[in-house]
Amino acid sequence: MAESRTGGAPTVLRVVLGRRLRELRRRAGLTYDRAAAALDVTHATVRRMERAEVGLKLPYVEKLLRTYGIADQGEIDSFLALAREANRPGWWHRYRDVLPEWFSAFVALESESHVIRAYEPHYVPGLLQTEDYARAVLRAGMPHASGAEIERGVALRLERQRLLERAEPPLLWVVMEETVLRRPVGGPEVMRAQLDRLVEACSMPTVRLQVMPFAAGPHPAMYGPFHIFRFPIPELPDVAYGESLVGAVCFDRRDEVSAFQEALDRMCAQAAPVQRTEAVLEGLRKELWEIG
Repeated sequence: MAESRTGGAPTVLRVVLGRRLRELRRRAGLTYDRAAAALDVTHATVRRMERAEVGLKLPYVEKLLRTYGIADQGEIDSFLALAREANRPGWWHRYRDVLPEWFSAFVALESESHVIRAYEPHYVPGLLQTEDYARAVLRAGMPHASGAEIERGVALRLERQRLLERAEPPLLWVVMEETVLRRPVGGPEVMRAQLDRLVEACSMPTVRLQVMPFAAGPHPAMYGPFHIFRFPIPELPDVAYGESLVGAVCFDRRDEVSAFQEALDRMCAQAAPVQRTEAVLEGLRKELWEIG
């Protein structure tokens, strides 16, 4: 799932339409060059449309559909209506002043998933952070940012959390290292409130949290955090996402995503079971009260 060359991440719908255009071209028996000739563009333009690397220009889309043998005007109009919708920027576009383009891909994937699985060795996942915890994390990760930029980042994180308040929220299943819960982010008061938030999350029907204790020893995913996204659209494959300080990588090849899925399945079996998570959190919270 490539990042858009026109700015920001492609919506999932745009990815779907790109894949449908590819299927129609192949069904028509046309090469990239022949499809491009119909538009009087280079083959790279058609390739990028199919990969959701550029926006879907409606005249190009209509011409391609007719070139691929689609003659029914109703079918063409329906496809064009979807293309218009796909070209609209996501809500996160409002935060482009503090949202790196590479991270906008993550927000797009997160916003349109119906299953989100994750491994987090460092911090509480953004969807479950309290406001004060998020502020402390952002200050640590953006040491040169102004106070206003930090607050914009906090606002973005809180708006992302509305995903869990939808009428049909995604399933969020996270494995966190014990380190996440013991790392003093923002001080004892902030951590106590954050643990309270995680305890509340345990009662949410679409949230599953597991803690990987120190005593469990090494496991298959000790390279760094990652997410796996699944979508309610059959045409889309699962996507695995990993990031570094300066960028991110998305994987959608079946063999690559399977490696992440297998690692996470093994970790779920190795971590404390979901039914034990609340007790683990309560124990850690008690320790914090004793500390001060």
